[in-house]
Amino acid sequence: MIKMASVIREGKETRSLTHEDQKCVGCGICADICPTSSIKLGPILPIARGLLKMDKININKESCCLCGLCASSCPFDALELDVEGVNIKTRPEYPKWTHDAQIKEEDCIYCGRCEKACPADAIFLNRILPKTADLVRGETEVDAEKCIKCGMCEEICPAEAIDMARNDINSSNPEVASVPEIDESKCIYCGICKRICPTDAIKVVCTSCMEREDIVEPEIKGDIILDNDQCINCGWCQEICPVDAPVVTKPFEGEIIFKEDFTCKGESCHSCADVCPCNAISIVEGKSVVNPQFCTLCGACAKACPQKGIILKRNKMNLENIRSKSWSKRLKGLMEENS
Repeated sequence: MIKMASVIREGKETRSLTHEDQKCVGCGICADICPTSSIKLGPILPIARGLLKMDKININKESCCLCGLCASSCPFDALELDVEGVNIKTRPEYPKWTHDAQIKEEDCIYCGRCEKACPADAIFLNRILPKTADLVRGETEVDAEKCIKCGMCEEICPAEAIDMARNDINSSNPEVASVPEIDESKCIYCGICKRICPTDAIKVVCTSCMEREDIVEPEIKGDIILDNDQCINCGWCQEICPVDAPVVTKPFEGEIIFKEDFTCKGESCHSCADVCPCNAISIVEGKSVVNPQFCTLCGACAKACPQKGIILKRNKMNLENIRSKSWSKRLKGLMEENS
């Protein structure tokens, strides 16, 4: 991931503020708390819709004081402040986020649901299934003299274990195809090919039931990797997992509501759904619906709503070790109702 230096200043100590737009979700938290109003949120909606190619935030290099409040408060690690080449998030005097996500691999069954659902593409599954040939036993053979090369067996095989090479038919080579070849590593000896063959050219004998004591128990192996650098702690993996292997702590706790006098335009707008980094918003019966299970309360939807009809109610911020009173005061502003 490319880091772009936004502000670099040398003096008594060298400070460097960088912004990684690929991590940025356009929530505007940095702009909300910047003490010098040096950060402005860009046109998030057209950016999210792919109509504009530009960074989601803009930093005024002249007015930025490089205090690091934006970097410390960004829940998605899109901003980083280095002091003398050291990231402030590694220094004990700066605040620390306690939001987290992990997958207990000892509980994972490698089903892949989390990988498919993750809106940040932060989960990678390497699943190794046993070979079919180790789990089934039997014999299959094709009588070349009876076979008329019709190809029905190849088309209907559920395991795609049959392959038939077609020929360029001509007067000197009237054979339309070759005799079907059966891949024993794929064949499950179901017998469908035998039943459909119009000339009884296929013989199938399944011995799996008779030899089941000798057949190994299926064992699924693999690796499940959660890239915390990409993870946005939305909770999709936790909610969709059938065995509770993922554990997610979100950056904020609270709720998101719509104003009482707000009339959502639904399908004709869907701005909130387009900018939501968590896929937590969908259009149901013509109106936007937020699923709190997947919402991180980042506020991107509230910023994008053209009618300003969305209200954030954050009652807890999982950011600890805030030692500065001025920082504490500004961070508490994130806990106020925002719309």
